[in-house]
Amino acid sequence: MATRVAILDRELCIRERCPYQCIKVCPPNRMGDECIVVEESTQFPVIAETLCIGCGLCVKKCPMNCITIINLAGEEGKPIYQYGTNQFRLYNFPLPAEGVCGIVGKNGIGKTTALGILSRKITPNFGEFKEHSWEEIIPRLTISQRRYFEAAGEKQKVSMKVQNVEQIRKAASRSTVDSLLSKMDERNAKEGLVKKFGLTPILKRKITQLSGGELQKVALAAALLKDADIYYLDEPSNYLDIEERLKSALILREFGEGRKLMVVEHDLAILDYMSDYVFIFYGEENAYGTSSGIKPVRNGINEYLFGFLKEENIKFREREIRMSGFSERERKGKVKVSYPELKKKLGDFSLSCEVGDIREGEIVGIVGKNAVGKTTFIKLLAGVEDPDEGQGLPSLKISYKPQYIEPQEGVTVDEMFSSENIDSFISEKARRELGIIKLMEKPLTSLSGGELQRVSIAYALSQKADVFLFDEPTAFLDIEQRLRFSDLLRSVIGESEKSAFVVDHDVVFIDSIANRLIVFDGQSSIRGHASSPHNKVEGMNAFLSMANITMRRDKDSKRPRINKPDSVLDREQRSSGNFYAREN
Repeated sequence: MATRVAILDRELCIRERCPYQCIKVCPPNRMGDECIVVEESTQFPVIAETLCIGCGLCVKKCPMNCITIINLAGEEGKPIYQYGTNQFRLYNFPLPAEGVCGIVGKNGIGKTTALGILSRKITPNFGEFKEHSWEEIIPRLTISQRRYFEAAGEKQKVSMKVQNVEQIRKAASRSTVDSLLSKMDERNAKEGLVKKFGLTPILKRKITQLSGGELQKVALAAALLKDADIYYLDEPSNYLDIEERLKSALILREFGEGRKLMVVEHDLAILDYMSDYVFIFYGEENAYGTSSGIKPVRNGINEYLFGFLKEENIKFREREIRMSGFSERERKGKVKVSYPELKKKLGDFSLSCEVGDIREGEIVGIVGKNAVGKTTFIKLLAGVEDPDEGQGLPSLKISYKPQYIEPQEGVTVDEMFSSENIDSFISEKARRELGIIKLMEKPLTSLSGGELQRVSIAYALSQKADVFLFDEPTAFLDIEQRLRFSDLLRSVIGESEKSAFVVDHDVVFIDSIANRLIVFDGQSSIRGHASSPHNKVEGMNAFLSMANITMRRDKDSKRPRINKPDSVLDREQRSSGNFYAREN
């Protein structure tokens, strides 16, 4: 049984630029063992994990940064599934329980793989790289895993909402919303779910014409319409605003009564709000992953933030993720720039913005529901769009990270960061904190959604600019990446005379970065209105009252939590007019 994991990223291993340096420096190799050898069929190095002594020389000497060696804390035994030699492996997976079970963990540690195994779309291979029949697999599982698959049987019906809803756009390109939902409706429940998700106005629209948020709601409705034994929902809040996230969470909580739902979610407030229990995934990104046992939702999320599993007695992260007991406050620094009233009309949509300003060392958060002009406002400030009345920020150097990112063909990450306008000190810090060093040799077009987002926000923050504009920077980022970016952004902006505007729907993230808030209201796709920047408490109260939710802080982790409707705290905060997270 291996006590370490060796990973070799074959996308980065370029033999022409590295004459097998790992083979030359490996101590076991130099002693006559074959710890690292060249695989004849592929010409890539292969690392024998049982012979590896964990010295790390191959990692240090590899010029392409393509090798990872991880010394495991204890005997993990055989993986339940491994993708190939020196590739990602999963050691354990969660088992569904009645109600909504949340899954929390960073990207690239096997959450989607686990859902594939539970739904029998991925067959366990125990790291042996050959096909096994389920008759061979069942006896090799743990007792609880065996009971699950035996009880479920091969005829178990599974409904799965995929992580990347763009797959639905491609697969159902000729369908309308109505025809797709009718096709999926095995429970005769289409009418009710259409009403709950607010899909009536888009029923006749083609799937190809939907926005990301509309497509996400259609995907959720389609998954819930199936008559299944278990429902797996992978990142259901992507593209949704806070009101839509809350509404979807309520629908899922109600739907989960008497059923089994498993939900992968990175918005901590929404995960906490909708789940009865959670499983914690931990491990090393793109190397290995495993799952904790089932935990009550509050305890589980707090254990994840603390990096320590109490029942298992496992410390899986060197440092705790700490949240301040106090939210970011208004800064009293010098005003960097003011902007006048802005107006813009786009077809049938009209936007009006009150006068405002931003101060040195300040981050202004921008909140509001979808399709009321937040992105248009950012584009007006950036100079990407010209206002019909007023002007943006023409006298300042602007760095702009757009909502939707189009990777350039034929450009590597390293080439992207070779621009003359890069601040080398901030760039080095951003790339290190956001885990981009290992991506430097990769083409932009080969990156995943989360990798491309990290590269884009690091690149935007590395620019020599006065004002930074970020439009939904947390999309596709996991919880740890969101909070790491939060620390990075506050550090860069707070320690300089720079300033930033940030649009986002993750309340925990916005709470952690914003000094003041601009609150958008209006009617989606018809009109939008942006307030002047409020102080933090006024802004959050205005925003949360529009979203019709109240928030408090967890007494242990200090994270913001959404109060259950009509709970004692919810009623108390509403009666006092204090919708915003209280400090304990």
